[in-house]
Amino acid sequence: MLKNYFKVALRNLLKRKGYSLINILGLAIGMAVCLLIVLFIQSELSYDNWHAKADNIYRVVLERRYPGRSTSYSIIPQSIGEAIQKEYPEVIESTRLFNFAGNGNLFLRIGDKVFEEKRVIAADSNFFRVFTGRLLAGDSSTALLKPNSVVINETTAKKFFGSAGAAMGKSFVTDDGNNTDVSFMITGVCADWPDNSHFLFDLLIATSSFDFIKQPNYINFAANTYLLLNPNASPNALEAKFPNIIKKYVAGEIGRNFGESYEQFQKEGNGYHYYLQPLKKIHLTSDLESELRPNGSLTTVYIFGVIAVFILFLACINFINLSTARSMERAREVGIRKTFGSEKSALVWQFLLESIVVSVISIIVAFGLIALLLPLFNQVSGKQLTILSFLEPAKISLLFLFAVVVGLIAGFYPAFVLSSFQPITVLMGRFKSNKYGLALRNSLVVFQFAISVILIVSTIIVNKQMQFMLSEKLGFRKDHVIVVERTDLLDKQTKAFENELAKIPGVETVSGTTAMPGQENFFGVSFQQEGSKESVTGRGIFADDQYAKLLGLEIKEGRFFSKDFSTDSLSIVLNEKAVSELGLKKAIGARLTSPDGNFNAPDGTPYIYTVVGVVKDFHFQSLHQQITPLIFNNVSKFRNQSPFVAVRIQANNFQQAVTAIENTWKKFVQQRPFHFSFLDQTLAAQYAAEQTTQKVFTIFSILAIFIACIGLLGLAAYTTQQRNREISIRKVLGASASNIVAMLSKDFIKLVVIAAIIAFPVAWLGMNKWLQDFAYRINMSVWIFFVAALAAFAVALFTISFQAIKAAITNPVKNLRAE
Repeated sequence: MLKNYFKVALRNLLKRKGYSLINILGLAIGMAVCLLIVLFIQSELSYDNWHAKADNIYRVVLERRYPGRSTSYSIIPQSIGEAIQKEYPEVIESTRLFNFAGNGNLFLRIGDKVFEEKRVIAADSNFFRVFTGRLLAGDSSTALLKPNSVVINETTAKKFFGSAGAAMGKSFVTDDGNNTDVSFMITGVCADWPDNSHFLFDLLIATSSFDFIKQPNYINFAANTYLLLNPNASPNALEAKFPNIIKKYVAGEIGRNFGESYEQFQKEGNGYHYYLQPLKKIHLTSDLESELRPNGSLTTVYIFGVIAVFILFLACINFINLSTARSMERAREVGIRKTFGSEKSALVWQFLLESIVVSVISIIVAFGLIALLLPLFNQVSGKQLTILSFLEPAKISLLFLFAVVVGLIAGFYPAFVLSSFQPITVLMGRFKSNKYGLALRNSLVVFQFAISVILIVSTIIVNKQMQFMLSEKLGFRKDHVIVVERTDLLDKQTKAFENELAKIPGVETVSGTTAMPGQENFFGVSFQQEGSKESVTGRGIFADDQYAKLLGLEIKEGRFFSKDFSTDSLSIVLNEKAVSELGLKKAIGARLTSPDGNFNAPDGTPYIYTVVGVVKDFHFQSLHQQITPLIFNNVSKFRNQSPFVAVRIQANNFQQAVTAIENTWKKFVQQRPFHFSFLDQTLAAQYAAEQTTQKVFTIFSILAIFIACIGLLGLAAYTTQQRNREISIRKVLGASASNIVAMLSKDFIKLVVIAAIIAFPVAWLGMNKWLQDFAYRINMSVWIFFVAALAAFAVALFTISFQAIKAAITNPVKNLRAE
């Protein structure tokens, strides 16, 4: 009997090839999207799970509280972890990572070859006792023990020496930043670090190689610190003890640097709150300053999961609508089979089997679609997903089960509807639709278009927010600016280099600085009015006299640095936020000092700085964050060189100017390649996660609308079949084709309107929650919702018109004769 079921199922599929193709394509698209998202979610949830001790590893992070605000950091003072391990026996190991990416790429020399490496991390000697890494050569317990020892990964070993084995014991040379060569020995080769980790590296350098790391430090942030806890230890109980660490180790240093007790420090609104992050949750839940690499988003995972389910439901709804659209044709078949003795249960299984066959074929087609779409999806999502992960025997079985379940879900309602037809009614030609079935089909179409409208609204809002974040309203000009990197290598030749750049045709402005908007190089500073003990902590930057001109910053009061003023070495410029938080009634001429000792004279005497200008607030950090106080220091006072030189170039002479800048670099620095970045691209990189969401919403909106249109096409076909007699009579009585099209379209447009009304509040709530992640965001205008509804309306009308026009131009005599 099962064999006969299959024969009938295949016969019916081949009999109506058009309907079968639409059914299979609709389900295949839904399945492909669902499986792609499953791959993505599986990847996101797998981060750091592969470490053998992952369940007991925690990162210590910090919420630094300032007067009126707070900022959370992934890096903490380098001595805190050691203090925690010393004080509490439940901590088995404490290990630190120092990320060198912020200091530019590492240039190293092997023989006469020069290599440039970006993913360089300094790690403690117990790194491999905490994290799981497979050493292909060397001993993990001693590889990072001695100063100037390095562990490299397999790919880097092959790049340097041709093989992992050949790298062991070899050396390379780099400079220490003071033009002095330092030799490092390779003491281990590690298998390439898996990509599903919240940090990656090509080189691990032993922390014992650096003197600054050996100095006790409980205030300045530098180290990513991880604790390996005893399996029986409670992380919450340990976290509750951290205030004792602050009292014992931090308070004294606060007193020495700020000249006040920790209690007074807290009363002024300052403070330190240390807490633990489980290793396996860092990737999806952490978005702190100075992360080792951009993390994912748990919200995105949830959104993708919901979209996967919805799109699969949309595809199943299509199957239901298209199956019931053929009910008049199948009704006669059911009537004849029941007359010859077929039971309802047999008919139910027949129709369910047809549905399962369609579903199984669909998942095969879905695999073809995944193979085509995966490169695009990887490009959009930034992943390296592969279809091979589905080809394990256990997963193939699960996929087959998935196809069967989808087939049962999609075919359940049509099977019971079609098997319930009464043979006498359908054979006598008096079959008509059940009003409850029609109501369900209408409800399904409303559901489809409600999802479509939600996705359209979401797409528009995400795009508008992205435009807002990358717009010209950031408070500075970002166009046609390049940033030349590693100019600190020029040392005392920096000014000469800048002067040469200024002579290049097409170059408008040249400025040396320690940071540009969008970078993390803005350092923490504290300043207070002379004679006051209330300090304001904010961000600092060293810049020259051309910085404001280069970025087009608006001067609200006073002036920026100038070569015309010999006293500018101790002049500072504030942004409006700094003026506000310092409480300066008259900013120009105000005298400030720095309580943390970082801006003091060599003998420890505090320098007294004079405010000479105030710039209008601008977004030098991501729009996720509120604008913080910003203090500009004159680069000529404290530095002979700048790590970055920014250049504004005229648009009509851009490429030639960049080439000339590169040639100038080669004249000054022969052994280092020329590197630069575009300022606008650096700013855009801050919003990589949002750009992914933007692209995904756009793609899924198109797919959702396409699938919904297939369903609407099915319902339109079904309704047209049901009303053939009515349409023919109306045409005989004089109704025009436009009257018929309007009559058939009216009911469907009502469904779209209802869908939009349902979708609006859902879309508003979802997007309002998403926008809360941004300190500066767009307002959700009413027109966005109306545009989404209008788009859905237009697409629906276009889809319906095919069936409506076909029915309107059909010869009525043909239909009435059939009756």
